[in-house]
Amino acid sequence: MLWACLHIPDFSLQLLQRAAAPVEPVIVSSGGNRPMVLSCDAQARSHGIAPGMKVSAAVALAPDLVERHRDAAGERHALERIAGWAGQFSSMVSLSPPDALLLEVEGSLRLFGGLRQIMLRLSGGLNELGYTGAAAVTPTPTAARLLALAGLQSTVTDLAGLESALSGLPLALLDQPAETVRMLALAGVHTVGACFALPRDGLARRFGQSLVDELDRALAKLPDPRRPYEPPARYRARLALPAPVHETEPLLFAAKRLILELAGFLRAKQAGVTRLKLTLCHEDRRPTVVRLSFSAPSRDPQRILHLLRERLARLELPQRVEAILLESEEARSLDSRNLSLFPEDNVPEEERSAVLDHLRARLGVDAVYSIASHADHRPELAWRACQIGVRGEPGAAEPGVVEYRAGGRPERPLWLLDQPRRLQLEDEAPALDGPLTLLAGPERIESGWWDGNDVARDYFIAANGQGRRFWIFRERGTASTWFLQGIFA
Repeated sequence: MLWACLHIPDFSLQLLQRAAAPVEPVIVSSGGNRPMVLSCDAQARSHGIAPGMKVSAAVALAPDLVERHRDAAGERHALERIAGWAGQFSSMVSLSPPDALLLEVEGSLRLFGGLRQIMLRLSGGLNELGYTGAAAVTPTPTAARLLALAGLQSTVTDLAGLESALSGLPLALLDQPAETVRMLALAGVHTVGACFALPRDGLARRFGQSLVDELDRALAKLPDPRRPYEPPARYRARLALPAPVHETEPLLFAAKRLILELAGFLRAKQAGVTRLKLTLCHEDRRPTVVRLSFSAPSRDPQRILHLLRERLARLELPQRVEAILLESEEARSLDSRNLSLFPEDNVPEEERSAVLDHLRARLGVDAVYSIASHADHRPELAWRACQIGVRGEPGAAEPGVVEYRAGGRPERPLWLLDQPRRLQLEDEAPALDGPLTLLAGPERIESGWWDGNDVARDYFIAANGQGRRFWIFRERGTASTWFLQGIFA
């Protein structure tokens, strides 16, 4: 079994810088009465600022310093979202707080084309999300975590090489109390390899059994079980912007990071999103809500981002945006499909649905719709506008009377007018582009007395001199007034 560990150093700082690169030097502080610098970016380091320094001393070195308090809960939620994204690469993902993930990758090697390919996709995908980190692969999760914390891009595929790979690591990387590390340093033990060389009984007696157990788990001498991460049913992520945004275009950069997270989350669940909500949070106004709907479930980040760009281009912000919130309101399982032997025979279903989604984003949801049948005998009321993908109503038709002549159900045209159009008389016969000749009929329809729009009609199929056929009718009791209802193809 092979385990991969993704470690994100300065996680709190990278989380702040996801939305945009800051212009001023930035630090993350501990807060409280005597705040300390927990992490700082390269600009702050160039001013002589370092972790462990008091914030007051850091401000003296860089007066334009931007201070952000550490948000432990926000870091936890962000790590969980990364775990949800990483579920597309492994069925076993485990959190290693505060800034690392563990993945069992051996079961996914054939799917992704080998260890090198899966690690390239993990590292590249993490960079697209806005994070940089170190990845290590070993047969045990504890060893992978230690190597990743050390910043070593190491790959150890057999147990025999574990001890030599871990020997040079500092003891501070172990999950042990600081006092234990300090006491070992006073005894001249500074590396993991030096710990391996010490007698086990004496090491456990003086520093506790947990130290020996951690070393044994790293070398696969003890079981090393990990609790799997269970992702939520729906994706929900909030991203605070480093500076207020007054235009919609810069929002796409921040939204792209969340959309990539969403895409990985959906791949892990073998699902696609059908309704998506983006909330733009303002300082002292109600949030602006942007909703996207898809004609077919989708998890393509480029398609989602393209539709979002269309919607934001038509949006006027009432006030500057402080943060964005992305939520998947509805997601559905994606059905598997067979691939054709010849690529040119594939039906581009995804392309058709993408065109529909593009039109809806550009023209509005209400401007692009589908047509579904409705149970009503009156032709002009036998259909309804509905959302794309919705089928006709089940059940029996509305009350009414339909009478056919001999020969069964008559032929109906595909093109029906929204409302019947009255025809002009010519030589006491109905005319449309010339005189019409009755070919079939009548078909009698009586219906609608319950809603005040009752009809009693006799329908005929007629043709003109050019061979075009029409569906016409006259009201019962009238012989001279004719109406056009439909046209045959």
